[in-house]
Parts: sequence; structure tokens; C-alpha cells
Amino acid sequence: MTQFNLSAAKAIIAKAQEKAAELGLKPITVAVLDAGGHVVAMERQDGSSLLRPQIAHGKAFGALSVGAGSRWLNENAVSRPHFVQALNGLAGGNIVPVPGGVLAKDASTGAILGAVGITGDTSENDEACAIAGIAAGGFQPDVG
Repeated sequence: MTQFNLSAAKAIIAKAQEKAAELGLKPITVAVLDAGGHVVAMERQDGSSLLRPQIAHGKAFGALSVGAGSRWLNENAVSRPHFVQALNGLAGGNIVPVPGGVLAKDASTGAILGAVGITGDTSENDEACAIAGIAAGGFQPDVG
């Protein structure tokens, strides 16, 4: 099993930033959380706006909170807004229910090892960068 540690988090961030550059995206902020919701690493590109670290964290934290990528949260915010609102209340307002929060799973067991939250461009582009980073780190991405 590949370890989900600081070295892996740095590799995920580097690949996510590389993908953002390849796509010509606005500056991104990347938060990498372990399975317990603790920040392993976070990096904010020059030019990222003020709340980007909190947004990136909220996307990853939301994914970990429900055991599904934040795309699932986004879909439920539309179909069951009362549920997502209650969930976010329980989480102290720390969940950002839009795509860009992607679970990182062990490729062989499917165990959740952590999550990556990215913000800075469109939610779909943020998600694409998270997927690229997680896959490059040797983990299985799960967008929900």
C-alpha cells in the first residue's frame, strides 16, 4: 500500500498545479487532508484570493465527512438541500458542497486514505486537477 503522508501530499499538490498550468487555469489552492480530516499539506498559488484555503479545505472535509467526493454533495444540495444544510450545520459550516473535493483511496483495498480539495477555477477544472494529483500519487480518486 502506498503511504498517504507528507511526501505523497507534496506529490499530489505538484501534479495538481502542473495540471492547472496545462489547462491554463486561474491560480489554485490545494488542501490535502488525511482520513481523519487533518491537514497534511496545503499550498496556495500566488494570486489566489483570500478565502481559497478555507474553500479548498471545505471541499476535502466535506468529501471525508460523507465518504464520497464533493460532486455527491453538490448533487444532494440540489435534490435534498435540507440534508446538506443540516450536514453543514453539524460540521460548523465547514463543508463546501461543490465539485473539487475528491477522496483518495487505496487502489487495492478501496480504503479511504484522505481527500484533496482544490479551488481557484471552475469546480469542474478544480476537480480535474484533484483527480490528476491523486492518480499521480498512486491513489484511486473518487469524485462521488
